Amino acid sequence: MSYLPQVVGARYISEFIVSTRFDDGTEKHIDVSQWFTGPVFEPLKDRKFFKKFFIEAGTLAWPNGVEIAPEALYAARESSKNRHNKRVERTRKTRRSP
Repeated sequence: MSYLPQVVGARYISEFIVSTRFDDGTEKHIDVSQWFTGPVFEPLKDRKFFKKFFIEAGTLAWPNGVEIAPEALYAARESSKNRHNKRVERTRKTRRSP
């Protein structure tokens, strides 16, 4: 069985860019406008409506029923406007000897 990513956090950055955090700790700034083809995406071109996204069933969704598959978000290239794809690693703090 291969890994199926789940979106666990998302916040608006600017224009149509969403900072998206996945369940494996990966965080990407994704320009969602790359999927704006077809009439179902027309409402998302209005930035006020676009900002109404929410997380549902592990992916980004909007009130008009649009969802973008979490594996598509995970595979998407980082936005060139703010390119800092990173995997957040938790590390244990160690005490220094005096």
